[in-house]
Amino acid sequence: MLDRRTGLTGLLLAVVSAAAFGTSGVFATALLDAGWTAGSAVTARMAVASLALAVPAVVALRGRWSLLRSNAGAVLAFGALAVALPQLAYFNAVSRLSVGVALLLEYSGVLLVVLWTWARLGQRPSRVTGIGVVVAIVGLVLVLDVVGGARIDPVGVVWGLVAAVGLASYFVLSAHSDDALPPLVSAWAGLAVGALVLGAAALVGAIPWRTTAVDVELAGRSVSWLVPVLGLALLAAAFAYATGIAAVRRLGSRLSSFVGLSEVLFAVAAAWLALGQQPAVVQLVGGVVVLAGIVLVRLGEEPPAAVAGVDPVPAGAEEETPAPAAGPGQQTPTSKERSGTVNRQP
Repeated sequence: MLDRRTGLTGLLLAVVSAAAFGTSGVFATALLDAGWTAGSAVTARMAVASLALAVPAVVALRGRWSLLRSNAGAVLAFGALAVALPQLAYFNAVSRLSVGVALLLEYSGVLLVVLWTWARLGQRPSRVTGIGVVVAIVGLVLVLDVVGGARIDPVGVVWGLVAAVGLASYFVLSAHSDDALPPLVSAWAGLAVGALVLGAAALVGAIPWRTTAVDVELAGRSVSWLVPVLGLALLAAAFAYATGIAAVRRLGSRLSSFVGLSEVLFAVAAAWLALGQQPAVVQLVGGVVVLAGIVLVRLGEEPPAAVAGVDPVPAGAEEETPAPAAGPGQQTPTSKERSGTVNRQP
């Protein structure tokens, strides 16, 4: 069981991590509006974040380089599919949709994992999970304001759903990660691989690439382009992952993942304050409904013994925590799939 002090510290870290992840959409929008492409913004974020995590990751590895060699294939897949893909897709979605709508579309990846485990592993979802899926779908309809006739960019919606596929890939790959690989090392390696993959894709012309060195608009003020780049990399990636991992070690995967859902609320609030992206009332209601559906999905997927506060990951047990993801928002549907980080993000 969690003691009071550990629990309060873990909750504080989890909320701080979710808030940090929630700023990614604001920083990304500032760069995109200044002429950056989604590919260049994501690559810069991953490259700088991987550099920031390099020293802590090497310390956590403690000379066990054979772990990286033996997991080379898994690390490459994780970096390309679970890190680069969802971030690239989310940033493309943000360029066409509001931050809140794009993030909620990405979070529908939780529902894809339910379908995957049912089709691939024969794990039929429980009644509570099924209800959660239906509730979340209804919420997404409200968020997109289909009934109200709001004009939603269809290309942006497609990118948001691609981000959901990337998020689902993170869940599946994390479930098969090597527990001996420290989560901080997995995050560092995944970010580095993702940066290399997108950099190579840009070199061969597979993705558009454009950067500018002009000042950008952020929260109504003109600032250097370095501000959103460093914000994306250091605050919304490196710092967010570090605090998220620390939170999971204190709370266990389930409670920390519930708290991590607050990233959506932080993202909407940040976009509202910094970008003036005020959501319609029906979209706010839809966002709450989506979150309620995701909570039901999680409640239906884990046995009672997995309730937060029971058998949390020990603070010093790096080996028992799977790898975290690089992105906004990212939650996991099972304790095995998400004990390395509070969120995903984009």
